[in-house]
Amino acid sequence: MGKNGDGAERHEAIHRSISDAIIEHRLKPGARLREDALSEVFGVSRTGIRKILQRLALEQLVTLTPRRGASVTRPTAEEAKDVFDARQMVECGLIPEIARRITAADIEELRRMAQRERDALRVGEQSQAIRLSAGFHTYLASISGNRTLAEFVDRLCSRSSLILAVYGNTGHLGCESHDHQDLINFLAEGKGERAAAFMSRHLKAIEASLSIVEEDSEAPDLFEIFSR
Repeated sequence: MGKNGDGAERHEAIHRSISDAIIEHRLKPGARLREDALSEVFGVSRTGIRKILQRLALEQLVTLTPRRGASVTRPTAEEAKDVFDARQMVECGLIPEIARRITAADIEELRRMAQRERDALRVGEQSQAIRLSAGFHTYLASISGNRTLAEFVDRLCSRSSLILAVYGNTGHLGCESHDHQDLINFLAEGKGERAAAFMSRHLKAIEASLSIVEEDSEAPDLFEIFSR
């Protein structure tokens, strides 16, 4: 393929392919992402690849280092704790406003999202379940009406997705599969304080489930990873 597919739509598809490979653990923490190899794999210019890697770095899925270039971010135990501490403060803090503003349409959408997450876990689609869980928390934060904090939650959930993919346990996300449904029920019943307390326990359970064992860096075969 010639390097002429540098349109926004193509860039979006490549961004999704690389982020999926990271969340699905096909690209492991510390794996180098060479611009020239990615350019060849995807048939786009190195400038295009550089922009995509910069976006992934903003989302903290990729780390850019002078001279070494790009590599998959390697979350540490301390970073995992910081991310979940931040989620505790922000997401639990937003619950009272969410409880005041939530609509019947929001409740219906959240129930749909929670069901899709449970379905993904049931059939063993761990990476899809992680992505859907992040989407649930991001949507919930958006109901607060505070766009700045909702965007921050989105970023935190992106980092949590990587942490869960790397250090989580297959088959569940560190919480009960009905947790999101229980949270929705508290919000639907107008029980803001109960919902905030439940959210706090929910996030603590996810963090407590992580098994943080750091792995060595590797040089992945990018052609093999992205030709599946």
